[in-house]
Amino acid sequence: MTRSIVVVSAGLSVPSSTRLLADVLGEAVERAVTARGEEAEVEHVELRPLAHALADHLLTGFPAGDLAEAIDRVVRADALVVVTPVFAGSYSGLFKTFFDVLEIGALEGKPVLIGATAGTARHSLVLDHALRPLFAYLRALVVPTGVFAASEDFGGGGLDGGLRKRADRAATELAALLGCAGKATVHPPRRRSVEDELADPTPFEQLLKEAGGDSVR
Repeated sequence: MTRSIVVVSAGLSVPSSTRLLADVLGEAVERAVTARGEEAEVEHVELRPLAHALADHLLTGFPAGDLAEAIDRVVRADALVVVTPVFAGSYSGLFKTFFDVLEIGALEGKPVLIGATAGTARHSLVLDHALRPLFAYLRALVVPTGVFAASEDFGGGGLDGGLRKRADRAATELAALLGCAGKATVHPPRRRSVEDELADPTPFEQLLKEAGGDSVR
């Protein structure tokens, strides 16, 4: 059985230590899933190129183009690896915006491995005081081990041994959660895009009915 793993990275620079950690975690998850006798298809979603589309989505309520495709991949994935740089002691605004525009319940029951990067280890608590509560609110299943990487973890062009061990442990936990999920995974329906609305407009009566429900935000 092939497991779909989507790695979401919110790094802003090129090259990015956030993307580097995302690559490390993605590779670790692929190894862990393979060790359990399954196949893993790992895809990456970089949020930096989607920044303008995310701002447009906040204003229009509709994702378009690459953003719509990225959202669809995240929603349909069997598991996620999410990595953000630390800004002002928390996740970045770009990272938060992406998860803000997902439909309510889109991540419910989905296994998630959380990761973060910063210049020093002083920010490592961001995993527990910011990222873990966010994904708990989204009703995702967050693995016990989060992975934080400071600049020193990438020193000398290589990886710190402790970072590699943490990545492997977190990946093993994610693979175990995937195994507990069983073979039948129910994915939410794909969100309607601007193109969908133009091709087949939602009836006005239905829009009024939805506007009176709990889905409004």
